[in-house]
Amino acid sequence: MKLGKLPATPRPKDLKFAKYRTAALPEPPASFGFDHAAGPDWGMLANDAYGDCVWAGAAHEHMLLTATQNTARPSPTTARFTDTSVLRAYSDVTGFDPVTGANDNGTNVHDAMSYRKNTGLLDANGRRHKIGAYLSLTPGDMTELAEALYLFECVGIGFEFPQSAMDQFNAGQRWSVVPGSPIEGGHYVPIVSKHGSLSVKCVTWGALQGMSQPFYKKYNDESYCFVSVDALNDRGLSARGFDIATLNADLAAL
Repeated sequence: MKLGKLPATPRPKDLKFAKYRTAALPEPPASFGFDHAAGPDWGMLANDAYGDCVWAGAAHEHMLLTATQNTARPSPTTARFTDTSVLRAYSDVTGFDPVTGANDNGTNVHDAMSYRKNTGLLDANGRRHKIGAYLSLTPGDMTELAEALYLFECVGIGFEFPQSAMDQFNAGQRWSVVPGSPIEGGHYVPIVSKHGSLSVKCVTWGALQGMSQPFYKKYNDESYCFVSVDALNDRGLSARGFDIATLNADLAAL
């Protein structure tokens, strides 16, 4: 299995999730999510061979979001992606060569989000999937993570990846903190569900993987939710405590 997220590079112009929360924001349920929204097969998307986790994670996000638009059940309109389409995006942004494997050096998440906004990720049927605005979460803040997941259905996170996490993944164990375990690099995954106060689940290397709250707090260095203002208005989220008016004004000023 490969990693491939470059170190976080916070940007002053990033819109902050915390700015748009209001006192009326509802408390998320103790457990909720979309573990199986895209069906049982999330796909490896070449992340076993190459450091394209930022792109595999992006594809998994679009799989989930298109599935939840269809009442959280897989349907013919649920997006599917191939190794080829994911590696093409990796190549476009970083210069990775999918033929020789050269320049397999990972991806800066902001560079990937810019590509996803302006160009979009190509699915198996030749359709491009774009993101709109994105909001950054406070690193390690589990409350913000739960709220953003509840409102926007997935949250893309980057984190430092300790050696112990690979051992735990291979053993089918939840990611938890092992003191002293060395950092092997950076990884990117979408969070897709919350399970009580103790853990969340993500999609990585084609599988669902648990993550403890202390693990998220210790290793998370960047997190983002992806915002469609039209979807917010359609779902009445302004009444659920999200400040759409201010968000619209900030987007117009960008």
